[in-house]
Amino acid sequence: MNEFLLRMKSLLGEEYGQFLKYYEAGNVRGLRVNTLKCTAEKLEKSLDFPLEPTPFCPDGFYIPNEVEGLGNHPLHHCGAFYIQEPSASSAVEMLGVQKGDRVLDLCAAPGGKSTQIGAKLGGTGLLWSNEIVKSRANILLSNIERMGISNAVVSNTHPETLCAVLSEQFDKVLVDAPCSGEGMFRKNSEAQNEWSEAHVKSCAARQLNILNSAKHALKSGGVMVYSTCTFSKEENEDVITRFLEENPDFSLEDSGVCFGRPALVHARRIFPMDGGEGHFAARLRKQGELYNNSFSENKNASDDKILSFYDSILRDRPFGERVNIIRDKIIILPENFSVPVQNWKSLGIIRAGVILGEIVKNRIEPHHSAFMAAKPGQCVNFIDLDASSQDIKAFLHGEEISAPEEIRGYTAVCVNGMTTGFGKASGGRLKNKYPKGLRTLK
Repeated sequence: MNEFLLRMKSLLGEEYGQFLKYYEAGNVRGLRVNTLKCTAEKLEKSLDFPLEPTPFCPDGFYIPNEVEGLGNHPLHHCGAFYIQEPSASSAVEMLGVQKGDRVLDLCAAPGGKSTQIGAKLGGTGLLWSNEIVKSRANILLSNIERMGISNAVVSNTHPETLCAVLSEQFDKVLVDAPCSGEGMFRKNSEAQNEWSEAHVKSCAARQLNILNSAKHALKSGGVMVYSTCTFSKEENEDVITRFLEENPDFSLEDSGVCFGRPALVHARRIFPMDGGEGHFAARLRKQGELYNNSFSENKNASDDKILSFYDSILRDRPFGERVNIIRDKIIILPENFSVPVQNWKSLGIIRAGVILGEIVKNRIEPHHSAFMAAKPGQCVNFIDLDASSQDIKAFLHGEEISAPEEIRGYTAVCVNGMTTGFGKASGGRLKNKYPKGLRTLK
């Protein structure tokens, strides 16, 4: 740790004393409102603590350090917000995602930045989120599902493999590279224990390799943002400088943000005294003009029984009609995704779009994914519970709850107007279908 502090003193000079003051004060906490489901005003009215805006993105807020158990809050279960270190939202803000964009998040777990991208896309375009570690990829998928993102692909494969196959397919690429994690030392003692100069150099070499893979997936004229949560120049400025030297068709450009402080003129650094834990981000532009390019077309499954089932639980087919059956799963694919099913395994695809239901013997049962991505008004049946009610606590625990007598069949369960799961209603009761792995413990 002494070696790390000496490096920080050399990096910061006269600001080192201020760095220590903020660094020793303890980590800052935050959340980001999921605008697919909620507004900041609505969320603050539903919580019993104040939200203070951060400078890093319009939907990011500081929360009091004394708040506990937020991950078990019903509004967290329904995807109203994502618990996120405040400055972690800076990279996506610099990426400048627009509706209709095709965006690749190459090192995406646990999903904070991917779900931020998904909210900015607003159900348009395509989000492809990749994670090389399988266990982390499953966490990524769970978060994307919880936040109600219907136009995402989640994969678990090596960046080099993925980017070679998906050559020049994306308007925007985010590389939030694995790093030495110096910016997270205040809240992650494991990162402190793993730190060494050798580890920093190893990370820098890996980061450059990932960038050199990512560049292939970017269209001509596209934007790539490189980010880390570390302070070291080797992993930040030096990686970008080396990448630009090796790739003259890329340039560093101004992202138009004013948080943190400049690095390499147009890149941004964030230190604890800037309101976050610690981040670096640089926006790169690939030469050329943007053009439309699409994945090869895929054949859709059309089955009256499936479409009738779709209509029995959701109104107006909100996820489109690109229906595919993969083993026992009925999938509604995103409009901007058409990788043939036979190629999914080679790309490590875990999920594309929304699972509408599962085929069980001769019937179809709805899937949690479909209800999480739907708004209450898109559901044929729904009940809306208050976040402080005993019924929602019982539902999230896996218990049967009451339902209006007139409602029968599969029914969305909502919290303050946001879907959080479903059950099957009959005779004034709702049989619980909330996934066992997501249930709360009493």
